[in-house]
Order: sequence, then structure tokens, then C-alpha cells
Amino acid sequence: MSFFISNAMADAGGAAQPGIFEVLLPFIILFVVFYFLLIRPQSKRAKEHRNMVAALAKGDEVMTQGGIYGKITEVGEEVIEVEIAENLIVKAQRAAVASVLPKGTLKSL
Repeated sequence: MSFFISNAMADAGGAAQPGIFEVLLPFIILFVVFYFLLIRPQSKRAKEHRNMVAALAKGDEVMTQGGIYGKITEVGEEVIEVEIAENLIVKAQRAAVASVLPKGTLKSL
């Protein structure tokens, strides 16, 4: 009886090392999934908001991110004036406008 392992048994076929592509493939797939589910939709929403803020004009009815409804009375570079009640005007940042409402919405509220 021999206590030594024969050379044929000791060299039981070495496992092949994975290539660089096989190592990076899960990360590439994960990035693609994140891009289409998170990054791309967020970029699209940000672009739509930028365009909406750039198109603000006097007389537009808006809702701010704070939930205040009003009508724009003055438009500046960074600041707008919003009339939220008769003779009650507040200043707000242009970027604080969450949405532009259809004309006549304030009368129905």
C-alpha cells in the first residue's frame, strides 16, 4: 500500500482561468440595466423640466414644488413673481416651478 498519490491522480486537469470578457460581462450587463432603468429616464425628466422652466411666460398658471398654485406676473432670469391671491404676490425661483397648468385651472380650484 502506497501513501503517495501517483502523478496522474495529483494532476487532475487544471481549471481554465476565466478571460477578461467573462469577468467584466456581469458588470457590463449591470451598467446597461442601470442606464435604461435609472439614468436615461432621469435625464429625460431633467431635460423636460429645463425646457418647461425656460418657456415660462407672464400669465402662465403654475404649481410650485411647494404645492402653491398661482399665476406668473413677472419673469426674470432666475426669479419669477407669482400671484397666489388677489394682490398677494410672492417671489420664487424659476426652477421651483413643478408644472405649468392649463389656462383656467385656477378658477376651478
